Amino acid sequence: MKNLHCMNCGSYDLQRFIDLGDQPNGNHFPTPEIKDQELVFPFAMMICKSCHQVQLEEFPAPEFMFSNHPYVTGVNMPVVDHFDWMAKRTVERFRIPENSLVIDIGCNDGTLLRKFQDHKMRVLGVDPGRLTGELCREAGTTVCETFWNEATGRALSQLNVRPRLITATAVFYHVQDIHDFIRGLTAVMDDKTIFLTQCVNLKDVIQKCQFDHFYHEHTMIHSIGPLKRLFEEHGMRIIDVEHVDVHGGSFLCYVGLNSNENVTSPAVEKWIRDEEKAGLYDIDAYNEFTQKVETNRDDLQKLLKGLKDDGKSVWALGAPLKGSTLLNYCDIGPDLCQKAVEVNKFKIGKLTPGTHIPIEDEKSQAERPDYYLVLSWNFLPFFVEKYKDYLASGGKFIVPNPSVHVVGEGGKEVA
Repeated sequence: MKNLHCMNCGSYDLQRFIDLGDQPNGNHFPTPEIKDQELVFPFAMMICKSCHQVQLEEFPAPEFMFSNHPYVTGVNMPVVDHFDWMAKRTVERFRIPENSLVIDIGCNDGTLLRKFQDHKMRVLGVDPGRLTGELCREAGTTVCETFWNEATGRALSQLNVRPRLITATAVFYHVQDIHDFIRGLTAVMDDKTIFLTQCVNLKDVIQKCQFDHFYHEHTMIHSIGPLKRLFEEHGMRIIDVEHVDVHGGSFLCYVGLNSNENVTSPAVEKWIRDEEKAGLYDIDAYNEFTQKVETNRDDLQKLLKGLKDDGKSVWALGAPLKGSTLLNYCDIGPDLCQKAVEVNKFKIGKLTPGTHIPIEDEKSQAERPDYYLVLSWNFLPFFVEKYKDYLASGGKFIVPNPSVHVVGEGGKEVA
């Protein structure tokens, strides 16, 4: 479906700033038998000239994107550790009493909810994914297998559900009708409820050339200025915002109703001023970003083709959704990258979307390549530690941003 208006303010004054070509669903990993049956969709990003919201130009139906979602939180140890910290910080920051209800929207396998259970909270997950819903129930976590929207919020409200905290990590920018989502929030919130959303930070994306954060699931990439306008339209206000390093740079945004008992932190207005200084409200910054993306694509292709000519082996480290964007945009297939290695059982034995690189079990590899292309670059420090013996023996990591570079032992850049 083509999106002709701003999903935030409704303006039709939109400008495309990057076109990444036709791309498949980056979370649909085909088997060799059906690789020729993949669907592809146009893929471009736009900015609203009125409110500066960045959003996808055209997106597939959400049922197609999320019904068999293969991402599993619990296999990503850096994220698990981050959730442990986040749950503790939020409970302490807002003095949330024991036995309070926490709802996690897009709860995946329930990892974050179990962190709140460690703090003696009652929990409820909401997620449309069938695979992850089964994992939740196997772990004893109650989950509503549905999308979050106004209808879901009202149904819970009629059951007298009143959460003290609602979380949405890496979810709030997956939504095709953001206003419907927020109306679902306000249906169950009161003057004590906090809505905590963790979002990829647009400023980090633009400044660090993280173009692979763009994919069909990410209908919007958020910054605080447009979000402030959005929440105010629904009688809400941003209480606080803070930067976290997870996923290459994200923010935690704490939101309440206008009547919320917490005061607004001065950090909110400072954040907006910093966004303005960084050029996030100016189209020129996005045009410069696109030029850098094209340079990175050309540099990565040149590097990989050179390694191929030299007889060097290259494997992809991880097969994340962001990797699909990079591999397809840069036209990297099995001729340049022989295989990808993964720990996620739902991806092993399949192929990368569109580029059809075989995915194998990371744990079963008896040999190592000359180079790993680190598609999960947001976990680079984790991999540098995990593969320290490989790097110490002369192995190399290719890192695709903020510019294409190669690192060796200790994560230090090498020529």
